[in-house]
Amino acid sequence: MIKVLEKNIADKIAAGEVIERPVSIVKELVENAVDAGATSIVVEIRNGGKSYIRVTDDGCGIHENEVETAFLRHATSKITTVRDLDAIETLGFRGEALASIGAVSRTEILTKCRDTRMGTRVLFHGGEVVTHEPTGCPDGTTLIVTDLFYNTPARLKFLKSDGAESSLIIDFLSQMSLAYQSTRFRLVNNGTVLFHTGGGNNRLHTIAKVYKNVNPKLLTEVAYEAGNMRLEGYISTPAQSKNTRASQIFFVNGRVVKSKVMEKGIAEGYRERLFEGRYPVAYLFLETDPSDLDVNIHPNKREVRFDKEQEVIDFIARGIKAALGTKEAMVSGTSLFKETPKEYSEKEEQVDIKILLSNVPNLEHIQNEEPEPVTIEPVTSKLEHIPPSIKKIKLPSFEKEEPQEQKVQEVQPALPPRQRLAVKPPALKPFDMDGLNITGCIFNTYITAIDEDAFYLIDQHAAHERIFYEKLVREYENEEKARQPILMPLMLEVALTANEERFTWITALRKMGYTLEAFGMNTYRVTEIPTFMTLTEAEDFLHDFVESVADSTDLRNHVVIDKLIMKSCKSAVKGGDRLSMEEMSALLKDLKGCVNPFSCPHGRPTLIRMTRYEIERLFKRIQS
Repeated sequence: MIKVLEKNIADKIAAGEVIERPVSIVKELVENAVDAGATSIVVEIRNGGKSYIRVTDDGCGIHENEVETAFLRHATSKITTVRDLDAIETLGFRGEALASIGAVSRTEILTKCRDTRMGTRVLFHGGEVVTHEPTGCPDGTTLIVTDLFYNTPARLKFLKSDGAESSLIIDFLSQMSLAYQSTRFRLVNNGTVLFHTGGGNNRLHTIAKVYKNVNPKLLTEVAYEAGNMRLEGYISTPAQSKNTRASQIFFVNGRVVKSKVMEKGIAEGYRERLFEGRYPVAYLFLETDPSDLDVNIHPNKREVRFDKEQEVIDFIARGIKAALGTKEAMVSGTSLFKETPKEYSEKEEQVDIKILLSNVPNLEHIQNEEPEPVTIEPVTSKLEHIPPSIKKIKLPSFEKEEPQEQKVQEVQPALPPRQRLAVKPPALKPFDMDGLNITGCIFNTYITAIDEDAFYLIDQHAAHERIFYEKLVREYENEEKARQPILMPLMLEVALTANEERFTWITALRKMGYTLEAFGMNTYRVTEIPTFMTLTEAEDFLHDFVESVADSTDLRNHVVIDKLIMKSCKSAVKGGDRLSMEEMSALLKDLKGCVNPFSCPHGRPTLIRMTRYEIERLFKRIQS
């Protein structure tokens, strides 16, 4: 028998899609606060948010006669018509957050609009109204959520430890502080202030303050715009990489998202700049037309779908390549002699922010304001148990740290995506090798050069690899392939499955420079091969290529690139080969003409830069 579920059962099922754990509640409430135009958001949790969550903002508040309505499913002020779904500019819009939170917890809301004398207090238990009364409270909204999943114990047992749940909340608040620089965020865990930002519109300052396992001196700015897309943020130079993608954080129109498309764009932008298995640090903010996005594909709005994915991938890759092509993004010689990175240091939590920021590059982009007087910011994966040595450190009081808020007459709604980003930074200036003057060579391997303010070491082998590699790639991608006949034709036997797809891979091989024809059942005769391959390479590639066709949608196969890399390596000048000054000049001229002159095909740097300032620091001629 088919029947309609009771309201309390249906609400719990719907809540299970939106509220998975405490961080889900924090995410929904903080995003609502941002949409309400809040300039200050305070989050307080206990036991990882399992027993207590309090989110306070100074936003526009909710009118007394709309509070209960706000806790109904699909009640929202963000959209009105179906057409609104095609141009969503707010973080929340479906009207499921408050209803889902209320269905699986005891929830209390205190809210007041600026144009009213009294606020409103409403208490919900499992989605049902228990108390509705006027109250005195400051402008904005406070939501207190207790006893999460008290009425759905099966969900409660799947939560992680208090420390693990707290860590997820810290990660989310850290990300939001990057996206909304003008908003002050504060997190209090079991009575201890763990995290706060000053809302100073300084993204690099926030990164240095929050993400202590990242060296801000090895970050370079991204600023790229084309069409209706705009990319900003910071990425790491090749001198700083990780073994996972955990340090890659993405925002699309102000929304924290997970995006395979943006990951692909980063991978393409860093192609041949990092060794395989290493991943760059990236804090990227993408702004695009809301009509080109679908943000309604995931219950928790964790993912977005781009209408034109390849265009987004290419756009991000171009932006990253432009950022990595600047002088500031080059590998610095002094960065290779630093002490153990902070992620492996036991003293990480005691690093002073002022010291951390003292040598941040591009200081002209850093505001002159002094950082808040914070002695310690323990942002780690284990937040519940603070080490005894840290507990002794005196933290600034909650009241004194909070800047005095100014009264305003009207709270403006959240800014549309185009206005969320900071003032457009100046265009990035690509590095120009014309200013380099060769001064000699050391160890018959490293060419030395200088310009007006820096000293350079150029690895002649890595540079020659890059030159040969790009030459071979151009030959490979050339429409008119030069072919070389072979005396004894190659016989290629393929599997039955590959033979069914023969029209696809035969066409691809012919475009590469092969000449082949059918020669019996599942057998093909090859009479010509590309000129940029030896006979052995051509034969090995044929077998690798046909075998990989079934698993590849891109017939510009990685096997081709690997072969070209190996060929360029074997053909290049070796370390120890003596070059004349004319040969070194020619090498530098050819390197300048490369698409990516900064690294060899394996990902090693071709040249290292040390500024005069860095050299003088090494010799103690100036103080740090």
